[in-house]
Amino acid sequence: MLPTAEEPSVRRFTALRGATLAALALGTVLTAAPARAHTGRPPGIEHCTATACHFDVPPGTYDVTVRLGAATASATRVTGETRRTLLPETAVPAGERVTRSFTVDVRTPEGEPAGAAGTPGLDLALGGSAPALDAIRVTPALPITRRILLIGDSTVCDQPADPYSGWGQQLPQYLRAGLSVANHADSGESTVTYLQDPRLWAAVQPLIRPGDLVLVQLAHNDKTTGEAAYRANLETLVAGVRDRGGTPVLVTPVVRRWFNADGTLDNDTALLVNGLGVDHPAVIRSVAAAENVPLIDLTAKTKALVESLGPEDSKALYLYNEKRDNTHTSVHGATVFAGLVRDELLARRLVPEGRVRVG
Repeated sequence: MLPTAEEPSVRRFTALRGATLAALALGTVLTAAPARAHTGRPPGIEHCTATACHFDVPPGTYDVTVRLGAATASATRVTGETRRTLLPETAVPAGERVTRSFTVDVRTPEGEPAGAAGTPGLDLALGGSAPALDAIRVTPALPITRRILLIGDSTVCDQPADPYSGWGQQLPQYLRAGLSVANHADSGESTVTYLQDPRLWAAVQPLIRPGDLVLVQLAHNDKTTGEAAYRANLETLVAGVRDRGGTPVLVTPVVRRWFNADGTLDNDTALLVNGLGVDHPAVIRSVAAAENVPLIDLTAKTKALVESLGPEDSKALYLYNEKRDNTHTSVHGATVFAGLVRDELLARRLVPEGRVRVG
């Protein structure tokens, strides 16, 4: 197993699987064991250019270990598949090497469940101010690897193109190897459509394994859903997760950036009260209490943050400057909101500290 603490030197990286440790200590390029049911070349550094890697592996969950650094100072960020941030920008002094690891979900469709199929296999992009990949190893994750499955809308999903980003797209960068994010959120979905579309709930529920966390944030598009129906839909999702042995977690929706004259967000637009008068966050909190389900009150967290920044500085969290959009988040905003989710997962002890990056 990989260590839970990430060491600053390859020589201090003390727990890589099997014989790989000896090879790593000698500075040998990491290569990957073949994926199960895969007959192509084993993934390794030969599958990478200076800015990207492609591994011909089937859908599944994979552990990725990278060694970063070069003769000159470097700073490398790793994204993958549909613009998911898997590793935050990591600075390495000149002449040094550091090893980092993460677990990634590979699936078809690659991003949104109702979207394009994407590119088969695992694709990684190397970004940052001075990217430098020295070695890489990709192996199938153990079957017991825990996953965080996400059910949500456009504020959560893996957005296909700039400048949009959902917070679920940025959550993987906060996790270490041994815990992955499988983002099944889809743009435009409500509790009604998520349950009805065969590409969504009917496809996701069978994937849930015992021990998985399933985070549910659906509210922005329930504009015509009455309170009784909305409550019943949430209860159906909760029961369906539990039927598969998973742990449901209800998440109240991120607020819209819609200020009152006094600088607060206490209005029906910001807090997503629909045309029928349904207070979505209040219903979610009620269902969580009644069903004894963990709650992440992202409405309260994002409201406090946006109000603290004020009308001007909060623009950067959303796409106001680019699109005059006060609902959808920028990469920066999605990253900040994903950090709030990370904090809540830790505070409620839903994930072990050793699997989460807090710095």
